[in-house]
Amino acid sequence: MENSIPKIDKLYFRAIRAIDDRQACIRFIEGHTKVLEIYGITQITSAKIDWILNPNVYMIVVTAENSDKILAGGRIQIAGGSFPLPIEDAIGYIDDRIYPMITADKELVTGECCGLWNSWEIAGLGIGSIFLGRTCVAITQQLQMKSLYALCAPATYRNCIKTGFRVIDTIGNKGKFYYPKEDLTATALIIDDVNTLDNTFPEEKAAIEELRNNLLMTKTIETKHGRIEIHFDLRIKGITL
Repeated sequence: MENSIPKIDKLYFRAIRAIDDRQACIRFIEGHTKVLEIYGITQITSAKIDWILNPNVYMIVVTAENSDKILAGGRIQIAGGSFPLPIEDAIGYIDDRIYPMITADKELVTGECCGLWNSWEIAGLGIGSIFLGRTCVAITQQLQMKSLYALCAPATYRNCIKTGFRVIDTIGNKGKFYYPKEDLTATALIIDDVNTLDNTFPEEKAAIEELRNNLLMTKTIETKHGRIEIHFDLRIKGITL
């Protein structure tokens, strides 16, 4: 299988407000849907497509050089307006204690990190979800957020904890839910303060702060398939710090 992995020398991480780029939204949805289909998952709230009309949704999209194909992505959805957070739709009918939690946090600006996915091309490089997760957390400062929710699968749990999330053990079965179907579990998580990042592992906190201080940045990393240049442009149109 290793020989079938396409050679990628450069990756581009960009932050975009969803309503500002409809074509990027469509490519994001196509890529996310393909990944979910591989695992036989069709009923998942973060895969609904009504978010493309939500002015409170921001995307991280990952592309390779000279290509507009989105190879990985993630979203931040700020709570408010007529769109519930995906976590509310996903687990609210199981445990309605999630609703007052989010309502209480809205005043300080909260939201959810959701819809994270990697295509097989990215997964094959050994980069995994950690770069995507830390990038999503990094842009919360631009969005003037206080807290950040997530509903994560077992495969991404470890990286979520590294980037500063903690289990919300007062809901569900100590934070765990059978979702999106009975033979799968997901864990409800929160970063209580995305600015101080008190629970974030030191190396991840340093990486997130580096991105926040350098929204336009290039890094060279070693992967199991060689060196890759990662170009970050996390400047969100219309937002100035």
